[in-house]
Amino acid sequence: MGICKGYMVPHPPLIVPEVGRGGEAQIRETAESYDRVGRDIAETAPDTIVIISPHSVMYGDYFHISPGKTARGDLGAFRAPGVVFEEKYDTEFVSFLENLLRAEGFPGGTRGQKEKDLDHGTMVPLYFIRKFYKGGKIIRIGLSGLPLADHYKLGTYIRRVAEELGRKTVIVASGDLSHKLKEDGPYGLDPMGPVYDERIMEAAGKADFGGMMEFDEDFLDQAAECGHRSFVIMAGTFDGVDVKPEVLSHQDVTGVGYGICIFEPLGADEKRCFLMAMAEKITDGSAYVKLARASIGMFVRNGRKLRYPEDVSSGLQAELPPEALTDRAGAFVSVHKNGMLRGCIGTIGPVQDSIVEEIISNGISAVSRDPRFDPVREDELDLLEISVDILGKPEPVDGPSELDVKRYGVIVSCGGRRGLLLPDLEGVDTVAEQISIAMRKGGIRPDEPYRLERFEVVRYK
Repeated sequence: MGICKGYMVPHPPLIVPEVGRGGEAQIRETAESYDRVGRDIAETAPDTIVIISPHSVMYGDYFHISPGKTARGDLGAFRAPGVVFEEKYDTEFVSFLENLLRAEGFPGGTRGQKEKDLDHGTMVPLYFIRKFYKGGKIIRIGLSGLPLADHYKLGTYIRRVAEELGRKTVIVASGDLSHKLKEDGPYGLDPMGPVYDERIMEAAGKADFGGMMEFDEDFLDQAAECGHRSFVIMAGTFDGVDVKPEVLSHQDVTGVGYGICIFEPLGADEKRCFLMAMAEKITDGSAYVKLARASIGMFVRNGRKLRYPEDVSSGLQAELPPEALTDRAGAFVSVHKNGMLRGCIGTIGPVQDSIVEEIISNGISAVSRDPRFDPVREDELDLLEISVDILGKPEPVDGPSELDVKRYGVIVSCGGRRGLLLPDLEGVDTVAEQISIAMRKGGIRPDEPYRLERFEVVRYK
């Protein structure tokens, strides 16, 4: 027992005849494929149906699992109040999953329910499932703003619970594709919309679950996709497993993409451990990056500060330049995961006795004291991309004309308030943007007088 099948499905209320009132005819191909999914689930006869919905409760840093024993919902918001769903939750599965996530320090559970009623991202799949299969209890799980790798990781936990409980389980990844496929569609056209649909359907057709985690976040936003994170959670339930994919249909006639696929596990395949493969792609980097990684690892795993040289290998000691122990400088340690910022803390000027100590201290701060993020977890360490910026001495400038967004970082000061921004940051293309962001970081209003300083940076990756 365990994960028996996975399904990638859309959730347009239009496809339900009581809602569409004839309009569903334009996506008949999708409806026919959905019927095929319903029949396939009936043939599988699962004990548990896990539905992952973008329209369930969603938090930026937490995965919500719906609590309670039962759930109800209807399509009254779509002019079909007579389409009603009365479902039972698999409470034992939910309890086991929540306890596992808590034990692993993973951000997910039943806290923070905002809306008890079922959402349409859950009900549309249920409409087609219940046409053919009345058995099985459900679980409803929402998405989060965390990196794609965390969504994939959640899938691995879902699978562990299914196997430990001996549950015959199917995963229904609910989500539309791009919402920006046609000029006359409800959301208009963006050039990246059709590109997204092509890429995700190609990945689904090849069961390229590792590739699904490599989609850039800015690209996903521009394409206005809906279900990508649902698909990645489903993919994680098949980590280390050979999968047979079957693409049933893809339509874009409404200006929104609807894709339907079935995924059947075939057996273990160590080449398809995609989180491990992602970690193996991350290189050790320069000596300063290795030092930051060692500091971060020591703190996250053992809760203490790295001691130099006692806790540092002789090989790394030999790699560090002589000035690392003799010179003092400000330093920033930046941590990314899956292309998303995970923490960044630094010092404008030196506060430690050496560059080595500056990096060790700021590495700890980056993963534990950045107020924008929860502390880094141990299970994330292998997926972290780290860079170290060593700052030159700041020098005053008379105005923006003496700045260069690619070459110089900027410090904006007003009284005792200071805001700093590093140079050559993605998405910061002009000096005006650089100054504005630094002012906001320093709590300096646009109408207040300020002083500018610039500094050069040596970036180590």
